[in-house]
Amino acid sequence: MKYLNYLIALLPLIYGCTSDSELADAYGNFEAVEVIISSEANGKLISFALEEGDRLQAGQAVGLIDTTQLYLNKKQLEASIDALKTKTQNIPVQIKVLQKEKNNLLREKKRVENLLADHAATPRQYDDIAGQLDVVEQQIAATKSQLTTGNQGLLGEVGPLEVKIEQINDQLKKSVISNPLTGTVLSKFAYENEITSYGKPLYKIADLDNIIVRAYISGHQLSEVKIGQEVTIKIDLQDEIGQLRGKVTWISASAEFTPKVIQTREERVNLVYAIKVLVANDGSLKIGMPAEVYFD
Repeated sequence: MKYLNYLIALLPLIYGCTSDSELADAYGNFEAVEVIISSEANGKLISFALEEGDRLQAGQAVGLIDTTQLYLNKKQLEASIDALKTKTQNIPVQIKVLQKEKNNLLREKKRVENLLADHAATPRQYDDIAGQLDVVEQQIAATKSQLTTGNQGLLGEVGPLEVKIEQINDQLKKSVISNPLTGTVLSKFAYENEITSYGKPLYKIADLDNIIVRAYISGHQLSEVKIGQEVTIKIDLQDEIGQLRGKVTWISASAEFTPKVIQTREERVNLVYAIKVLVANDGSLKIGMPAEVYFD
């Protein structure tokens, strides 16, 4: 009887020692990098086909913002460019008459040269033809310069309009809501037929394939932890304790006061260091779940 009473008295002490030896090296919670996707255009949401929990691929189109006004503005700019181009002058056509007159004078000059050689024409006749030819050549040069300057002025007006069309094309592209990264939709902030604007949040997404445990260790444990080190992660499942492997990816360079929801091995330690452990998610890990970290 005495032996039984002695054994009963020792049970709490034995249990306490066992529990202390099984305490985790660090405690924390799972988190993920959450990205809020916002609108890059203004207008009505024509379609927005996603729901919370949907898994999206990078580059996947998930919605469309009304582009009617953008399309009409683009058509108007294109029409203005066409109108300006019709005002440009065809330089070869404009100087065709002058060029024909020049060719006639050249033939006349050649004829007078021949007559002058045979003493059948006077030098004055030759000078008159040469003078007329010089005038026509000056007219051709002046006409070319005038038409070229006019065309350059018109084409100079086309350039800014073409830039505006490029801007509208960019806005049209951004009116298609394209998911930027592979992940799972956590929250949805907008719905079809709502009016959205630039910068307005549409949904929140996170990559849950690889999830992070943010845990806290004491200063005495810093020597036990290194970036790239593999550790064991334990979680509470329905009927058992789940065990996973993870890798330390970050260690805080500065201490902070112990968060209220976090315990450490030394309960009297006030300052702790945050660490991040990357864990491959098999689908059982959720954001906010508690986790225990064991150093090998």
